[in-house]
Amino acid sequence: MSHHTINYVQQIRDRGYRMTPQRQIVLDTVCAHGGHATASEIYESVNEQQPAINRATVYRILDFFCELQLVAKADIGGRTIFEVVGDSPHHHLVCRQCAQMTSLADHHFDELAAHLLEEHGFEADLSHLAITGLCAECRQAQDA
Repeated sequence: MSHHTINYVQQIRDRGYRMTPQRQIVLDTVCAHGGHATASEIYESVNEQQPAINRATVYRILDFFCELQLVAKADIGGRTIFEVVGDSPHHHLVCRQCAQMTSLADHHFDELAAHLLEEHGFEADLSHLAITGLCAECRQAQDA
């Protein structure tokens, strides 16, 4: 168990929940994937380790982790992916043509969140965004 997962285990316990063996395996699997894994990919990895854990259980555990905001779910390039939530905002640039995904750890969205709160009274969760567009390679190919 990595230092990263120990933090999450403690957060789960601090909120009054038990860390069951099934939850531990799913959490370890999400962490091992390093993010950007679909529920199906996570299930396949879990199933290799522990065939007794069924697909519905894995999906329920992923939903549970999302509710606790330990895992983020995002639609990226037409796929719903899951990844552990870090301490800082984490964004993705997704090419709509080739589906290349680039991670972007950037705090430029803090100003946008402040503006939305001040002007509209809307508290936006901008901790995990997928921004679609064209990557540099596809733009060059398009311009050629």
